[in-house]
Parts: sequence; C-alpha cells; structure tokens
Amino acid sequence: MFNKIMKQFLLNKFPIFILIIIVLFTIIFVDSACNILPKVYEEKEKPENAEVEEIIYLPEPETVGEMSMEETIKKRRSVRSFNDKELNLEQISQILWAAQGITDEKGYRSVPSAGALYPLEVYVVKKDGVFHYIPEGHKMEIILEGDIRKKLKEICLGQQWVEDASVDIIITGVYKRTTIKYGDRGIRYVYLEAGTACQNILLQAVSLGLGAVPVGAFRDNQIQEILNLSKDETPLFVIPIGYKK
Repeated sequence: MFNKIMKQFLLNKFPIFILIIIVLFTIIFVDSACNILPKVYEEKEKPENAEVEEIIYLPEPETVGEMSMEETIKKRRSVRSFNDKELNLEQISQILWAAQGITDEKGYRSVPSAGALYPLEVYVVKKDGVFHYIPEGHKMEIILEGDIRKKLKEICLGQQWVEDASVDIIITGVYKRTTIKYGDRGIRYVYLEAGTACQNILLQAVSLGLGAVPVGAFRDNQIQEILNLSKDETPLFVIPIGYKK
C-alpha cells in the first residue's frame, strides 16, 4: 500500500519537484554571475600592473614665446649633431602643437589644409616608444613600446642623426582624405601641407633652443611596417630633433 502511494506521488509530483530545483539553481547561478562579471570587467579596464600610460595628455602649448618669428627664421639651420639630453614633455607638446595642433574653437589647426580635410598624421619616436599625436584633446597615444631609433636610422639609409636625436617626428599622409574631394590634384595639396607642417616644426624647434633637420631619404614600406601603418598612410618626413652638440 505504501509503495503504491509513493509510486503515485512520484508520478504526479516529481516533475514539479525537479522543476522547482532547476529554477532555484538558475536563480543562484545568475545572481553569482551578476556579482562576478562587473569585477572581471573592471579588472580588464584598469589593469593593476600597467607600466606604460596608453594616453598621455600633453601640457597646454604656449602661444607667446621669447623669440620673434623673424629671429627664428634667421637662426633656422639643419642640425645633424645632437647630444644625449632628453626633451621634456613641454617641449614635445609645443612641437606637436606647431605641427598639427588645434588653434581655435572651430577646430582649425596650426597648418592650413585644403578643404580642412587634414590628411596628415604625426608620430613621435622616443627612447621609450612610439606615440601617435591626437590633435583633439592635445594628447598622444602609445602605439609601440621600446626604442626603435636604431632601426629607424637603418630605414633612413644609415643617417646617424636619426638615431642620435632625442626624438624623431614622423609625418605621414593619407591621400584619399584629400583626393576624395580634389581628385589627383589632392596629392599635391597633401605635399604642400606636409611641407608647411615640417617648417612649423623646424621653426618651433629653434624657438625652444633645439636643432632639427628634415629627412626625406627612407624606405616608405619599412616605416609602414615598423609603425604598423596601413598601405593608405604614406610616410612623408622624418624630422630628428634634439639639443645641438
């Protein structure tokens, strides 16, 4: 009789019992997951052992200097001999601002650009890595850790001043940003803009008591490879900058 009652109970009530157990375990699992996932996400967002800042916010650039424009033009010379003194972040900030910095609230930059299309990109090669300049917010992001100046010298056909300089500024151009509006003539406009940016850098270096030299002899594809650039981004200038020896 007892066995018959238990059999009847299991047939009628057991499926409901199992369903209740499944629901309870599901609630416990979901609650645990909700508590764990935010911690995992937070750890990925803020790694405890990060040694290199991915984004560096640069000091505000100065807009009034001690040297007149006329004097900087007169003193500008190509310098190919540098000592080992490092540039500080204020100097790097000023140089990048001169190259492509935003100069007013409308977003216009320090260098004129055909159609305000801004095809240029600017990189800084230092002993601790390679950084990409971001005009919006006046900051730079690291794209490569370590000192590549010796490799860059080899890519620049052995020009020793590329390795000796405290920093090397690399200017690249993305032609299609300009040619999409101006056709093939847009390529010429990119060259004009790069030359203007280069001159701004050279004059800014003089005003900071530094020396610099524009370098145009290098293997384009190898710079693209070492900086992990796309094929659409063409190197146009390498500009070693440092303290004159």
